[in-house]
Amino acid sequence: MSMKSQLQLGTLIRHSMLELILTCVLLFGVTTFVRFVVGPSPISRALPQIHVQLFLIGALVAVLLSLLIISRPGKISGGHMNPAVSLAMWRFGVFPAVGIGPYIVAQLLGSLLGVLAARVVWGPVVVRPPVLYAVIQPAPVWSAAALFAAELIGMGLIVFLVGYFLSNPRLAPNVPWLVGILIGLGIALLGTQSGGSLNPARQFGPAVVSAHTAKLWVYLVAPMLGAELGAQLLRAFRKRQVLTHRLCGTHPDGARLDDLSGESCPPIEAAA
Repeated sequence: MSMKSQLQLGTLIRHSMLELILTCVLLFGVTTFVRFVVGPSPISRALPQIHVQLFLIGALVAVLLSLLIISRPGKISGGHMNPAVSLAMWRFGVFPAVGIGPYIVAQLLGSLLGVLAARVVWGPVVVRPPVLYAVIQPAPVWSAAALFAAELIGMGLIVFLVGYFLSNPRLAPNVPWLVGILIGLGIALLGTQSGGSLNPARQFGPAVVSAHTAKLWVYLVAPMLGAELGAQLLRAFRKRQVLTHRLCGTHPDGARLDDLSGESCPPIEAAA
């Protein structure tokens, strides 16, 4: 293995570890929000309406997700925290295929660790309903086909909008807040119906730890296909290339994107 290949491999491993940490923090935060907003607490007693609770959780997750994307680790790794986003960045041509596997493994493992960390910190209340490790449980009337369609379309829309913003240097810095708002809206609007996961890593850890895996495959597969759909739609409607795989829309040092040529980042360096 050449020195350059060794450096690239080492960088990919380090960035994958950052994705693990970021996803762990995200799922710890999600479980914590559910524990205090839905579980027994002064907040749940003051706001007993489920729609109000979901709106609050959606807002909290939106802020947390946006802050993680613009954090130093998020700027370095890209701040994906979502296997479907990593897949989309590859389809956009700014993230190499070799990085997809390590990123997805890191994100799913981070999901597990985040939920387990919340169990350790908050105790048995996380295990019992209504918290139940923050696992998403769709309404009984929702079939697997309906869930699949909701997750596919929702993720496709997110990927299309994120790609559109990242193809414009003036819009790219707003992507962290765009992602946060879209995911937050998904939680608030779909929480009582499909659950509004829109992220395979969001459901993976809670479902595995709680042993509620009956429809887990839907939450894993549908967003990935939605990412492919969103990427294809962007190619059809937007000829300009995405500029970066980083959702913060900046270079690792925080500098704004100012490349107006429309050229994508070099594949290995962008993913490394």
